[in-house]
Amino acid sequence: MLEGSILQQLETSHRHSTRPIRFGVYYKNTLVALCHALEDHILADQGQPLVITAFQRGKWYLQEAERYADIAKFSREIAIMASPDAGFAEHFTSQLPNVDLVALDSADPVAQEWHLIILSPEYTAMVLCQELSEADYGVGGLPDSDLERKFYGLWTFEPELVKETAELAIAHIQQYNPALAAKLTTHKEAFQPRLAAPEDLSTVVSRVVDYLQTGQESLSIPTAPRQQALDRNLVSNEIQAFLRMAQLIDIADINNPMAAAEVVALSEAMGQLLELPAWQIKRLRLAGLLHRIDPLQKAESVLTPGTSNRYPEEQAPSCPLTCPLVPGAQVLRTMSRLRAVAQIITHQTEWWNGTGEPAGLAGDEIPLESRILALVAEFQWRVNQIKSSNQSREEIFAQALDQCRQQQSTRFDPKLIDALTLLVMGLQQGLDLPVMTSKASNGMWLLDTRWDSHSKSNEEIGSYPT
Repeated sequence: MLEGSILQQLETSHRHSTRPIRFGVYYKNTLVALCHALEDHILADQGQPLVITAFQRGKWYLQEAERYADIAKFSREIAIMASPDAGFAEHFTSQLPNVDLVALDSADPVAQEWHLIILSPEYTAMVLCQELSEADYGVGGLPDSDLERKFYGLWTFEPELVKETAELAIAHIQQYNPALAAKLTTHKEAFQPRLAAPEDLSTVVSRVVDYLQTGQESLSIPTAPRQQALDRNLVSNEIQAFLRMAQLIDIADINNPMAAAEVVALSEAMGQLLELPAWQIKRLRLAGLLHRIDPLQKAESVLTPGTSNRYPEEQAPSCPLTCPLVPGAQVLRTMSRLRAVAQIITHQTEWWNGTGEPAGLAGDEIPLESRILALVAEFQWRVNQIKSSNQSREEIFAQALDQCRQQQSTRFDPKLIDALTLLVMGLQQGLDLPVMTSKASNGMWLLDTRWDSHSKSNEEIGSYPT
């Protein structure tokens, strides 16, 4: 990591914090897809965001300059950092009143970085990376293909992290243009960073996945292993997009911010009690991490048309895996590897007696993972509600279990209530379930039982828990 770079400053400030940042390795085509998706959201946003971006050289900016002319129409201010090339300052976009260029010295470590930082009244987002050095590439040396260039960093929607990075970027601009830095600070302070609304998150994630999938389809790499490496990097970032959304939904719920992690731990324990195969437990884990996406009933994917919240009886599927999805889970279905997970999430609102939604499935017609997910999510929520009382751990678990048991044979599978009872007995006797954080590197290996979580390097699949 380059000394003095913005990425290095951010990493240093969080190195010993309670929320350390873990970074991943991204191919150039992945970053292009991510940036274009976020830029498209600016074009659809009425919030007039502040945009701070960095290109390694002016020539890369010039390739996007006309696009940035359009982005400027929807932005309050755009600051563009890059080492200058011929035409860098002369392009008509550079002359716009709300576009400012910062000509970086070629020796400046920030000149090796790739930034897109967006502060909007409605959401925040950023991509922050720097290119690997020749030594970082190892024995293979520098890549032959531009698409295979690799960058180290992260992307996130988290407001406080985006704001902190914007402040670091403005402080760097201060060295070149104090007046511009002061102007950017004024714009930054006009925004109060907050989590995006679920509907906005759903739309942004759909765009990210759309660009990633389009990039995947357009790859033209000469050898199969290199093609597979690029493909894995794109797929892992699609999963990361969904996990980012799920993580922010949890953060936004100040009363239950650990819901996904705790549901995953309970789901895995239930799966083991029921002696489910490893592949099914892995799928259940990922559904647990993403299970709160389903309530986004008002959010429609930009890729898939919306469906009604309840299906007529004659359309109730005989096979749950062919059932249409409620709008929230439709976002997941845009990725083929997540379609089974989307179905699990969709049917977590079915009831054992057939009176639930969206398809009115009953009994064993409901996917087993959906039944497990519904029960453990309800149990986790009830435990969280009771925690504020002065009851003991044993009493809290017993009360939450009793409340779930009252819905046995109506809402919940009675056999699963029995399994939950055994699990609660273990919890009351001191069983400690490991809580799994929603790190995106987990999602990749959860999808395929042939993949072990330790068998792939960061360069191959990424590691992105932020």
